[in-house]
Amino acid sequence: MLLDLTCSIVVYKTDVSDLKNAMDSLLDTTLSVKLYLIDNSPENTLSSIAKDDRVEYIFNGENLGFGSAHNIAIEKSLRLAKYHLILNPDIEFEKGVLEKVFDFMENNSQIGQVLPKVLYKDGSIQKLCKLLPTPYDLIGRRFFKKKKWALERNSQYELDTFSYNYPLNVPNLSGCFMFIRNSVLNKTGGFDKRYFMYLEDTDLTRRIHAISETVFFPDVHIYHGYAKGSYSNPQLLKYHISSAIKYFTKWGWFIDKERDQFNRDLLKRLKD
Repeated sequence: MLLDLTCSIVVYKTDVSDLKNAMDSLLDTTLSVKLYLIDNSPENTLSSIAKDDRVEYIFNGENLGFGSAHNIAIEKSLRLAKYHLILNPDIEFEKGVLEKVFDFMENNSQIGQVLPKVLYKDGSIQKLCKLLPTPYDLIGRRFFKKKKWALERNSQYELDTFSYNYPLNVPNLSGCFMFIRNSVLNKTGGFDKRYFMYLEDTDLTRRIHAISETVFFPDVHIYHGYAKGSYSNPQLLKYHISSAIKYFTKWGWFIDKERDQFNRDLLKRLKD
């Protein structure tokens, strides 16, 4: 019999207190679940916290990157569960959230992926629903963020007019909480291994969006630490730039008809 849900959390020198909060949130559920705790750290220091029999600890001994590490769990999940949850280690949520997302997916078979409302620790909204990016969007928001043209583009890219109070089918959802139907993952595959870190979530959501709905679901909320590491860490910025180059080389830099159509459809839904 299939499990209701498998989950993967990938860690790399992660704060243990944050990780425990994420694990406790995931395991405090009436659903049948299994958690894959996948450790990309250079040293094995976390096996002691994986004592619950629903947790499988996988120590890689090297940093495989975000997507490749999650793919280890996704490949296992496809044989075991109806849904798979990709979860960041700095996420926490109240009991009942998973059940409500699960029921929403069970009642809406056209949906392949869900993101709930995501809040900062102070309760304010994180705007994690976006258009698919163009090179102008990513360059402008990173290097020209005070320029008028960049501010205007970023306002549209981040869907500033969206209230986050109703469900919306969005082609670009955050990778901090990706609740995905495994029958859809069987068709799309997991993360593209070309991305070491950054934009792998955009790439996967886009592929899922091409064959099913990828929906923001406002009826439940989670809390996310959300540190923009590439804005302060030069090495992470290099990863971000490298991933952007790979993303646009794959999908198209300035000519990307699918991106343009997905974005037009979303902007139309916001106006209707």
